Amino acid sequence: MSAVNERRERERAQRHQLIITAARELAEAEGWEAVTTRRLAERVEYSQPVLYSHFNGKDAIMRAVAIEGFGELAARLRRARLASPESPQALHAVCRAYLEFSTEQPALYQAMFVLPTDVKFAHAETPPPLRAAFDEFVSCFRSDNQRRELFAEVTWSALHGIVVLADSGRIPPNVQEERLDFLVTQFADTPAAQ
Repeated sequence: MSAVNERRERERAQRHQLIITAARELAEAEGWEAVTTRRLAERVEYSQPVLYSHFNGKDAIMRAVAIEGFGELAARLRRARLASPESPQALHAVCRAYLEFSTEQPALYQAMFVLPTDVKFAHAETPPPLRAAFDEFVSCFRSDNQRRELFAEVTWSALHGIVVLADSGRIPPNVQEERLDFLVTQFADTPAAQ
């Protein structure tokens, strides 16, 4: 590849990332309904046709944001798990990191888990960052636990329920730690969880 082509590819990758970053910032500030291709084009100072040369519309942008978010979530969960390598402390740390992530970046969390998307979960086409985040939950359970993926899936599902119900005001947010302790107690590796 020539130096000119390398530079063009680098500039294209930078524009691509700039669009993703702008969409995230706008969504966190004003909500996803405020994210339009027109507003993004203005924000990144490129024409809408340039934006469309990177993404096929808002859904594709949200998908890219979600996948980037899964990578960030996976890294955060990994740091939490490695900081507390013993179960059930590792599971508790990973669950807490998940809840904190959802609270700190609600629009990103919505793109990842709430808004419609074509990102495949539990499928051969699951993006690697999503699989990496799920694997951090799996790693909290002993490798000889034949049902460790099931336990990870149900734990993640319970956390998602807590996030959505607390965010919508259907359950009070002030007892989050009690919910977390209860969840970990139910799912941590115990003789019943093997």
